[in-house]
Amino acid sequence: MASSSERAPGGTFECQLCGLTAPYSYVGQRPPNSRTVVLLEQCYVLRDPFTSDPDKFLILGSQCNLCSKLVCAGPECSLFYSKRFCLPCVCENLSAFPQEIQRDVEKRGALSRAVSRKLDSRASL
Repeated sequence: MASSSERAPGGTFECQLCGLTAPYSYVGQRPPNSRTVVLLEQCYVLRDPFTSDPDKFLILGSQCNLCSKLVCAGPECSLFYSKRFCLPCVCENLSAFPQEIQRDVEKRGALSRAVSRKLDSRASL
């Protein structure tokens, strides 16, 4: 039986950074029909439309652990390091992450893109 925080309502997932939208079929840590998989975070999940296997699924995204924004799992919007973090929050707290994560973020060029997004979002307030 699913806990109250896990549900299968369906709806539309929308990333609050890039605007990606996709229908989701489940929110939680134990995707339906997947008896052995336990996700490390509450994820928005879509049954994989590219296969007829009901056990296959795609992870769309999750909430940022710091600001609670809904963000997609794309590398331009978030990263998972024990929990999900949006890149603007990563950039604001970069020194709190291990050196490997800092180098990865800087190498991807995500730092400048995320900072400009954060500034753009503040300007629209």
